[in-house]
Amino acid sequence: MTRAVLSLGANLGDRAGAIRAAMTALKDDGLVARSTLYETPPWGPVEQPPYLNAVAVVRGPRDAAGWLARAHELEQAAGRVREERWGPRTLDVDVVTVTADDGTPVLSDDPELTLPHPRAHERAFVLVPWLTLDPGAVVPGRGRVADLVAALPADDVAAVVRWDHLR
Repeated sequence: MTRAVLSLGANLGDRAGAIRAAMTALKDDGLVARSTLYETPPWGPVEQPPYLNAVAVVRGPRDAAGWLARAHELEQAAGRVREERWGPRTLDVDVVTVTADDGTPVLSDDPELTLPHPRAHERAFVLVPWLTLDPGAVVPGRGRVADLVAALPADDVAAVVRWDHLR
């Protein structure tokens, strides 16, 4: 058994619907908690519409590679096409952290799955929703999520706006 933190984002088509469908599918995978949706500006060099983002915590019999495979299945079910790095997408699911049952973080420098996610500690659209789910959360090797949020530029944090249309 492992516990994984997944970051979900969508900025094409029915953004909320894509994330809702993924969250519903994750119930079969041991969904422990999910954040509400947050609207955020796009990240990266490609011009594109704003994202809706959320974080899910899941617990189940998958290893880290299994959570990555599940993330890809969810993306495929949402019609994700990988054409442009950091480009717009119907659904993006990143594995942020994986923790063993004994609390030991799973670490990986594999280019297919780097754990913890190599940029999660600097992305408000991951950290802000995660903090709402687990105020004591830690990014292994980077520190407490609350401290990481506090260290981000105020404009980055302010740009993560709760989107109350999920409910």
